[in-house]
Amino acid sequence: MARIRLLPDGELPEPVREQVAAVEAAGADASVLRGLAHHQSFFDSFFKFYYPAHNGGLIEPALKELVRLKIARLNDCFT
Repeated sequence: MARIRLLPDGELPEPVREQVAAVEAAGADASVLRGLAHHQSFFDSFFKFYYPAHNGGLIEPALKELVRLKIARLNDCFT
């Protein structure tokens, strides 16, 4: 169960709603987007850091995602 309420579509700011729609249309989980949308400046700052860190560097993004999922599972986090 999420500790942070995930905002439904009607409560998402417009730019976030568009990103959520795109992520969900691709068949991915937009829970992180919905949770971070409570605070727009935090949302923007987080993704300025996250996307370059996730997509750059020596380790492929797919492996980083597998590691992220393993860490989440070890901590009983299922999002």
